[in-house]
Amino acid sequence: MTLLRAEGERLASMPASALDAPVPTVPGWTLERVVRHTGRVHRWVAATVAAGPGASLGAEVEPLPRGPECLSAYRESLDALLTELSAHDGSRPTPTFTGPGELRFWIRRQAHEVAIHRVDAADAVHAAGGQAPEPLDARGAADGVDEWAGLMLRRALAEVPVTLHGKTVHLHGTDTDDAEWLLGFSPDGVTVETGHAKGDVAVRGTAAELLLTMWRRRPLAALETFGDADVAHRMLDAAVI
Repeated sequence: MTLLRAEGERLASMPASALDAPVPTVPGWTLERVVRHTGRVHRWVAATVAAGPGASLGAEVEPLPRGPECLSAYRESLDALLTELSAHDGSRPTPTFTGPGELRFWIRRQAHEVAIHRVDAADAVHAAGGQAPEPLDARGAADGVDEWAGLMLRRALAEVPVTLHGKTVHLHGTDTDDAEWLLGFSPDGVTVETGHAKGDVAVRGTAAELLLTMWRRRPLAALETFGDADVAHRMLDAAVI
């Protein structure tokens, strides 16, 4: 919850003067679209949790207003989400997009959702002449890589491309303990093992660098690669989320 609150506050504090600034790594998106999108997701998750364990996904929520008012509306949406999530134990049953789950699923998912989009927003501000993005929290980023591998990558590659069958990718976060994963690809899907292991390619960088690269916000070329880098490229090209 701490990460969600901190990154949400950073997003809410983006300058209104830069709302039209394009996001360099997400074609067609502007800072305003990032704020409105993330706020609407917050509203949707809060409504889903509030509806109770037996509810279904798909609740309709109001979009955020356009223009400078979207920033204050985003902050209100963030506060409402934090209030709803804080009102229940993390083990409370709740619907998720993977089926019945627990509240902690949404705490984690929303923390990483807003962290990535906060970087999108900060990249837009920086490209427009503002300050460089504040770095992501290293431990939070490592957990984000773990979520990406165990949840988002598996969803994106429900059908693994033939070009990845039998291939493995080792991810190594260099600035946090236990930040290593071995990703395996087969016709049956994606496997994820934690710990040190040899893959067809090893990709090394800080946890934040790994997270932003896996989410296609930074180029693979910015990281160290050992082995068949083409395997990592094919994985990222296929894992469009």
